[in-house]
Amino acid sequence: MKTQDPKKRAILESFKNGLIVSCQVQWDDPIYTDDMVVKMAEGARWAGAVGIRANSPEQIRAIKEKVDLPMIGLYKIWHDDTDVFITPTLEAAREVWEAGAEIIALDCTDQITHEGRPAWELLSIVKKEIPEAMIFADVSNYNEAKRAVELGADIVGPTLYGYTKETASIEYPDLREFARMCRDMGDEAYFVMEGHIYSPEDAIKCLYLGAHSVVVGSAITRPHLTAKRFVDLMSGYQNNWRDAEKSKHQKK
Repeated sequence: MKTQDPKKRAILESFKNGLIVSCQVQWDDPIYTDDMVVKMAEGARWAGAVGIRANSPEQIRAIKEKVDLPMIGLYKIWHDDTDVFITPTLEAAREVWEAGAEIIALDCTDQITHEGRPAWELLSIVKKEIPEAMIFADVSNYNEAKRAVELGADIVGPTLYGYTKETASIEYPDLREFARMCRDMGDEAYFVMEGHIYSPEDAIKCLYLGAHSVVVGSAITRPHLTAKRFVDLMSGYQNNWRDAEKSKHQKK
């Protein structure tokens, strides 16, 4: 059931039919500067975006100081023994919340974390420990979405479709499966499309299929990946641009 909390509902309803821009930059990106994410977010606000998605307490805090839009926050932490990297622990979730994010994004897939438990188990823990926060469940398939809804996620999105072992070779969104999620569970949670959206036309398709709103990141805020996607195709798929997109940004 969708939240009845008036404060939470006001934020969630403000997203309707709108664009949420993912403003993220990693230390080893060619566009990295200390204020890059703030400029991204200011550009998104200027364009009329309804929300921001950002990574790490530092970048969330910097954006919130300059841009007054609802924040979906996450904290990417990479380990060599797992593919779970989106806010993988309660402590990471606390840091995201304390940095100012109203919504905390969590990996809610079946993947096993660095700590040795299914990623989705953290959802209930965060809801209990940080009840004021809203939860955005990042999933990769219909069954994971269904479980996230049952566990009380406020927002569900197929963010990790293409990032799990079962979907690793995927380049385009599964719009048919997303439409099924919206039809079957759209009355119980807010379904937001995220992942593999590269044009306004793609975003409009998602709204038509039932998306409450759409998150777009790389196609807007990571021009080096957009350029690499062009080079990949023009060189006959010899150098897969997704290898760069999926790389772990661990500082050695």
